[in-house]
Amino acid sequence: MRTRTRNLLACLIAGALVIPLATPAQAAPIGNPANNLKGTVIKDSLFGLHVKDAQNGVWPNINFGSIRLWDNATAWANIETSKGVFNWTALDNSVANANKNGMTDILMVLSGTPAWATSQRNPTALPAPDASGVPTNMADWDNWVRAVATRYKGKIKIYQPWNEANLSTFFTGTPAQLADLTKRAYDIIKGIDPSATIVAPSTGTRLGGPFKKFYPAYLRELEALGWPVDVWAAHTYPASLGNTNDRQILANAWIDFLKAAGAPNLPLWDTENNYGLGGPGPQNPEQDIEGSQAANWTAITYLDALRLGISRVYMYQWGPYNDLWGIQYNQGAAGAVAMDTLQDWIVGTTYQGCKEVNRKVTCKFSAQGGINQVIYSETGSKTFKAKKQYKQMCQLDGKCSAIPANGKVRTDGPVLLKR
Repeated sequence: MRTRTRNLLACLIAGALVIPLATPAQAAPIGNPANNLKGTVIKDSLFGLHVKDAQNGVWPNINFGSIRLWDNATAWANIETSKGVFNWTALDNSVANANKNGMTDILMVLSGTPAWATSQRNPTALPAPDASGVPTNMADWDNWVRAVATRYKGKIKIYQPWNEANLSTFFTGTPAQLADLTKRAYDIIKGIDPSATIVAPSTGTRLGGPFKKFYPAYLRELEALGWPVDVWAAHTYPASLGNTNDRQILANAWIDFLKAAGAPNLPLWDTENNYGLGGPGPQNPEQDIEGSQAANWTAITYLDALRLGISRVYMYQWGPYNDLWGIQYNQGAAGAVAMDTLQDWIVGTTYQGCKEVNRKVTCKFSAQGGINQVIYSETGSKTFKAKKQYKQMCQLDGKCSAIPANGKVRTDGPVLLKR
């Protein structure tokens, strides 16, 4: 997503042979992802973030474990200004800023074709005019990928070939062409750094037409090339009036497509998310999501991710107030505080699974001293009965208090019950 075209995004609905340098790992077809994360230790990388102006030294004052570089002037169109001429300043600065702040888990999006490298014209493309085009000469893509992987070997360990490739704002090529770009990037990067992680191009799930038409076709083309990815990715922004339940429905639809395609059972990442995005049309106005609702939805997004088997969610984005997305992430904002607090609750614990009964969800996390629970409602305020071993309840603002003597806890958002 990008600030100046959020509504526009919602409304816009045979190169040289590459010699394979690496063989994608083969895995069993994707099964029930909801069970994949049970028994695993929660890592801080679950809590991903986009950071506006990271290339200019901006850094959040909350904890988070992974960063995705997008809308940071680090796309192909921003860096290779003419054939073979690279301006690495923004990417160098972004990596240096991350490292200075103790962050080494960096995901870079490679997409955004420079105008000089494509004959497909799209003045409304992002991240720059014509950046949605397919490279006219695939050797230009190969050279770009090789240049990045060589320069940042050991510094950037995660690459994503394209952003929301099923939307014409970002990609005007075919599923077969995207699969070719993916395979080329995989082979080149793995040949330079075998330990690097290649994340599949993200698919936007919100607009049903482009999602259903493009994504299954892309999966078929990718299968023909041997599934050259290490991670599956989607963006599960719901419609502007949608909530966390709607986001869960979109995530399940994405997972169902992977199952239907017989896709390998690889990690699932939501590489960009927020709520309240306006459009298409006046019936989908932008929404401001503030206060306790912003806190609750932020935390539920991450907890639902665990239930769905999604091991990372990158929220968009940390930065000054912008009314084009619903939940703001900046110093003191309710969503940011909730993200920080939830990390305190669960990072380093072992996830024991979640159970839903009558739209009331109970998630268990084992830590030293026993099992804690995080409880929340999927629909409005609900009353939970806390077991006797739990003595305290903590809110997303970080404040804790004693559980009432009758054990009844009423809440509409995530609450931690601890011994």
